[in-house]
This record gives sequence, C-alpha cells and structure tokens, in this order.
Amino acid sequence: MENIIFFRTIFMNVVLKNHIFPGFWFVFFLSGLFFFDTRANRRISAARWKSAVLLATIAAGSGNTMAFTIEEMPGTAFLAFPGAGHFLAQELEERLGLSVRDAQEYGDLLYFPALSPEECAAKSGGARESAAYWSACTLYKPLRICFGSVGEAASALRSIQRNWAFYPLSLFRRGSLILQKLPYIHRGIKTFPYEIPASPMGFFCLLDRNAMLASAATSSPLPLGLLELEEDHENPPSRAYRKLQEALCRSHFLLGSPFPAANERGLDAGACPGGWTWVLAEAGCSVLAVDRTPLHPSLMRRRGVSFLRHDAFTLPPQELGEFDWVLSDVICYPERLLDWVHRWLDSGLCRRMICTVKMQGAADWGLLEEFARLPDSRLIHLNTNKHELTFLHVRNPLPGTEENSRTAQNA
Repeated sequence: MENIIFFRTIFMNVVLKNHIFPGFWFVFFLSGLFFFDTRANRRISAARWKSAVLLATIAAGSGNTMAFTIEEMPGTAFLAFPGAGHFLAQELEERLGLSVRDAQEYGDLLYFPALSPEECAAKSGGARESAAYWSACTLYKPLRICFGSVGEAASALRSIQRNWAFYPLSLFRRGSLILQKLPYIHRGIKTFPYEIPASPMGFFCLLDRNAMLASAATSSPLPLGLLELEEDHENPPSRAYRKLQEALCRSHFLLGSPFPAANERGLDAGACPGGWTWVLAEAGCSVLAVDRTPLHPSLMRRRGVSFLRHDAFTLPPQELGEFDWVLSDVICYPERLLDWVHRWLDSGLCRRMICTVKMQGAADWGLLEEFARLPDSRLIHLNTNKHELTFLHVRNPLPGTEENSRTAQNA
C-alpha cells in the first residue's frame, strides 16, 4: 500500500502537473533497466523502483523546461481597437497604401509578412506611437513560438521579457493557463487618475495548441493597447467624461502632462451637457463652459463652474485670457477645429489642449496629418473613441516623455 501511494503521488503531483509525458516514461524505462538485478533474475525491489521514479522525474523535468523553439518572423501586424476593424482596414489601404488582401487575418489582427518595420515607419511618416491610428497595438517584431506544454510556453515568453498580454484569438482556457505561469501584471480595470507604466508590454495569441504568434516589441505599454477605467454611473452628466479621463492618462504618459489640479483654470468649448466640465470640476479646477445650450442643471449651479452662452469658436483667445486646460469635444468639421487650435496655440494663452477630431464622412488623411505635425502634440485614437481621433498638446513637454512613446516599440 505504501508503494502504491508513493507512485500515485509522484504521478499526480509531478508528472501531470508539469506536463511531463514522453520524456518521463522513456527515462523511467531506462532507469528501470538500470536498477533491475539481472544476476539474480528477480523483480526489482520497491526501494529501487522509487529511486528509478525519482531519477526519471528529475531527468525528464529538467529536460522539459527548454523544449520550445522561437523563430523570428518578417513583417508587421496591426491589432484593431475593439469594433474598429473596418476603420483600421480602411486606414491601412488609404493612408499607408497597403492591400488588406495581402494580410493574414487572426481575428482583429492583420499580419503583413512583407511589411518591414522600416517600411511601415516610412509609410506612416515616422509615427511615434502606432503606425496606424486605429491600431490599438502594433507588432513590430513578430515571433512564432512552438512548445509542447503550458509550462514550456510560459518559459519561452519569460526568456524574452517579463510582461505579456494574451489576445484570446482561440483556445482561451489554454491561454489563461499560460498567463497564470507568467509574472503578475494588473490587466483589469484601472482607477482614474492612472499613470501608465513605461515598461514594455508583449503580445501573444495561440495559433493552435502548440504554437503562438508573439511580439515583445509593440507600440503600447498597455495590455493589447487598451486602457479601461472604472466608470461612475451616478455623478457625470454624460458618458463623454470617460473620453477625457483616458485622454488625460495618455497625455500624462506621452507628453508628461500633469493631471488637472485645484486652482487651475479650464475652458470647455461646446461643453453641453458637461461631461468634460465635470472632470475638471471634480479635480478642483475653475471652469468656463461655453455653449449655445445650457449644461446639466447640477453643473449650472455648481461652484467653480461658469457658463457662457456663445459659439466658443468665434471667441478670440485674447478676450478669454490664459487657461491651463483648453478642451473641446464639440461636433464640427475638422477644418474648423484645426483653425481654432491654431488660434489658441499661436496666442500663447493655452498650456494644455485636448480636442476630439470627429470625422465628417470619409477621413481626410492630409488634414489629419496637419494635426499630427503640430509641435509638442500627438494625434491618437482612444479606446473610448469611435469614428474620431483625439488631439493632445502640452506646451513644453517634460524631458524624457518623448522616449516613453518609443520604449515599447524598441524593446
């Protein structure tokens, strides 16, 4: 009975747990031959069988840890924001001149084997984050990793770098088991204000049970390029506040912008019903909200919030004075918004600016590049954006933030 319990314990806790099968039984057989007493031509003793099992377990287990292969793949891959696959495909064809028919599709991931990172950068004008706006995460150095077990897959990833995010293309359960064997990272919903870490974040998805597509060099330090913040379902007057909160987190990471604070002054152009005004007011800012329609009643009577009934785009900056924050989430043609942005930046009265560039029909890529080329600025897509982009500007960005946008890409 004692021997039965011993073998059962070894098999359940070592062999099955560590996925040691072929190697274990082969070495176990050789160990059995080694310990068999051929001269006496009798069965091996229980003690010797135990020694054989332990030897086989150690040998097979140690040989199992490196049983994987890592192969570099050519090309570049783009992962679309959730629900934005059509917009990404359109951008890749119209802006970057790619043919989606040349791509290998893995869910929302488009892999272009013939597109080198250098060619990708040239086509996108040397974009500092993702080469495509509607790509949540761009893979610059794809890898194909083959493995025999969950443990081997995790070992392969750990041998490259620490942080990895799993894209659930298929085999969700198996991918989750691999994640459990990797170092812990907070992949869930974050609380605003959230400081995005600068550590590189890898990407992997399972192609089948024993192969994965991965990349340590990606365009974002966030898991799959997505930032999800905890929602407030009671206080904000609209869900638009989520867009500004995400933009503030990304501006903090990309441009070193501080988060809004008490005693700062903000302008919300086209403010109704007041989602963005609410974010600034919650931070303790005094806010001038300009719109032709009044704000939500709770904001109209809130201390620190002033309302001006007017078309914000016709008010000269010099009449309003200097602001720490100039914001706009108004629906307007991008050409008009660009003119308004220029007037504020040229005035020198705006320290930081966040605006939503809303597409009116087909995207005008040339016009969007004018936003992107403005000094100390970024044009990005947020997880909370739809058919729109977000413009960020910080006067005199903090030193070092230029490198934040390159850290993950150059990993």
